[in-house]
Amino acid sequence: MSFELVSNYKPTGDQPQAIEKLVSGIREGKSGQVLLGVTGSGKTFTMANIIQEINRPTLVLAHNKTLAGQLYSEFKELFPNNAVEFFVSYYDYYQPEAYIASTDTYIEKDSSINDEIDRMRHCATRSLLTRDDVIVVASVSCIYGIGEREDYASQMVLLRVGMEISREDVMRMLVDIQYARNDFELVRGSFRVRGDTLDIYTPDSEDLIIRISFFGDEIEKISYVHRIEGRVVYTKNFVEIFPASHYSVAREKLEKALITIEEELDDRIKVLRDEGKIVEAYRLEQRTRYDIEMLKETGFCKGIENYSRHIAGRSAGSAPCTLMDFFLDDYLLLIDESHVTVPQVGAMYNGDRSRKNMLVDYGFRLPSAYDNRPLKFDEFEVRMGNTIFVSATPAQYEYDHSQAVVEQIIRPTGLLEPEIYIHPVEGQIEDILSRVRENVNKGDKSLILTLTKKMAEDLTIFLKNEQIKVTYLHSDIDTVKRMEILNSLRLGEIDVIVGINLLREGIDLPEVSLLMILDADKEGFLRSTRSLVQIIGRCARNSEGRVVLYADEVTDSMMSAISETNRRREIQMRYNEEHGIIPKTIKKKVKDVFDLTGVEDLKSNKGKKNNKPITSVEELNDLSGEDKQKTIDKLKKEMQKAAKDLDFELAAQIRDLIISLNEK
Repeated sequence: MSFELVSNYKPTGDQPQAIEKLVSGIREGKSGQVLLGVTGSGKTFTMANIIQEINRPTLVLAHNKTLAGQLYSEFKELFPNNAVEFFVSYYDYYQPEAYIASTDTYIEKDSSINDEIDRMRHCATRSLLTRDDVIVVASVSCIYGIGEREDYASQMVLLRVGMEISREDVMRMLVDIQYARNDFELVRGSFRVRGDTLDIYTPDSEDLIIRISFFGDEIEKISYVHRIEGRVVYTKNFVEIFPASHYSVAREKLEKALITIEEELDDRIKVLRDEGKIVEAYRLEQRTRYDIEMLKETGFCKGIENYSRHIAGRSAGSAPCTLMDFFLDDYLLLIDESHVTVPQVGAMYNGDRSRKNMLVDYGFRLPSAYDNRPLKFDEFEVRMGNTIFVSATPAQYEYDHSQAVVEQIIRPTGLLEPEIYIHPVEGQIEDILSRVRENVNKGDKSLILTLTKKMAEDLTIFLKNEQIKVTYLHSDIDTVKRMEILNSLRLGEIDVIVGINLLREGIDLPEVSLLMILDADKEGFLRSTRSLVQIIGRCARNSEGRVVLYADEVTDSMMSAISETNRRREIQMRYNEEHGIIPKTIKKKVKDVFDLTGVEDLKSNKGKKNNKPITSVEELNDLSGEDKQKTIDKLKKEMQKAAKDLDFELAAQIRDLIISLNEK
């Protein structure tokens, strides 16, 4: 099946030329290309058009869950008739196994798995094995091992109407692929028996249960039944049932793995004893033999991923099988915000290795646990398909590994890059005050960036004394409060926010027309060329966008950022003049965190005689005990709903609000 892009919009501006060039580059066999797209230029729509034209399975890689969730929602809307899947870390909470030698403290692995995300991970691998029209949006966690593709595929159980097989044999096959019998509560990855029917709730299913009806030792009917309503949604002549776990393997392969685990254990115990590590040797033997017994009896154990090399039959040090191995060789890789994503991929292996060193050295894990890991960067590079790096500020790596750089500078809205001014450090406070007051009189908002928290707080106090409605924003402020502050700015309750790194990737504040950067000439991460370009670009949502750099000298980073911004602005102005486009500020609805939760009590404040609306977290804490508990219960439901809807930012905000309420 081909990809079918569904949209009321057509490529505009320089989107058509970007699509044409990138598609031609892929067809010419270029392994790497850069899409240099400015903020607000419709890079996602360009990517969607490329996918439709190339018509290959596609992996879209993002550097975090939030961005991945946004991209997934957009691609899901653009390709409603194709398989758009979501693959991110399925942990709501994750505490990795670790050992702190200085205090002799062992920290056991502890985690909370998000059932909905686990379902979507299984959907992704299933689609990759059964369809060609697949787009998987993934975070960088996709480079961790998930079990062998061949094992996962070979463990599939195929059932057909008319097939001669007993119910007991089907149950036995299901147990072999990690399904559990549960006649009381049917959950994903389980089955139940009711008379001559067998109900199976596969890990990739949302609300449908597969019902197998038997007549003696023959499959009479295969139905898909709604889990809650119990009605038959549709019937099929056959069904493919994939394993309940990505680490499921055939019994014969598992038995071979048990032998090699035993052999490694014996060798490692000898090494530890020769080194005089008697306690470590004893600890390792007890822990490993317990895991071996669990694997023998159930085919599974806690921490089974640490034995993945043995289970897969791989040699020591070899790369694990990841999501990328579920794609065929001929696939398309789109790396969004590549200047952040690529370095993140490169850093993951070393972080994992350093933690496992302690576990292996002190007898908590066999050395084969090292092979339960993310890909090394060179292993990742080998698995890259035809790649497009997407960023407004590509790093040197992207340029070095690309055969073409395609620019997308024109915004469909006609908005320009902001004007840039340089002001000396002397007299900067007076200049800031003057510009802020001018902006307030126009009804616009301002942002000020400092280098330190102390400087942000001191400047906020000064502006408050000058009767400016201002607050500061930095990492010491919790998630909910941050959103309250940003919404307050957009709603006009405050006019200025002072922060440190406010306008990097992801924050969208179209009401801001003035951005002031202090210490712009202090070279470093926060004042590098890439950071400055990203910051300046985020101020391009307003037609009156202006940026002031306070500096005594023009650094190389400043010069590069200014030059690049002006170059883009000239291209945009020229296009607007040729096509008669007048830039207009983006109008975007302000979403209040309490509005988003849908919790009426937060706004009505029932229990207070005056029925005064709640406007802050502090006022929530004044609720009576009963009303407070009702509010918390509703918030928990809304948090779970937000997580299910992939709105992880909102879920985190509600979580922090619940914590705040519980602490009072």
